[in-house]
Amino acid sequence: MLQDQSRRNFLLLACAGLGISAIPNSVFAGSVHPEPREGIDASLVLSDEAVAKFGKPTQEVFAMIREIPQIADGIGCYCGCHTREGYRSLLTCFYEGGRGTGCPICQGEAKLAYRRFKEGQDLDKIRRAIDARFG
Repeated sequence: MLQDQSRRNFLLLACAGLGISAIPNSVFAGSVHPEPREGIDASLVLSDEAVAKFGKPTQEVFAMIREIPQIADGIGCYCGCHTREGYRSLLTCFYEGGRGTGCPICQGEAKLAYRRFKEGQDLDKIRRAIDARFG
């Protein structure tokens, strides 16, 4: 909870520095969780080579997403990605042009989804965990 509040405070301070006096609640509201597409795969997720310049921790998150595309495609992103052109789900945050390479929220959701999936949780339980942590 403290970490979530720290993120919000950081965003508020960053926006204040840019002369933005208020942040719409929709920025923090996330998007509706989409239904995963049938037959979705990780073929559009950036490769290890493509994200190597961002460091090993980022490569590890991308590898996690590549293992669970059917889960990631059923999760909405809470960082504001849902307002970007071409966005569909957490999975698309890790495509070319997505924010997954540097966004702590995209990466945090991915790590949480991966861990919960490995624990045997289904998509509904993973969504609830994402909502509780990032919503």
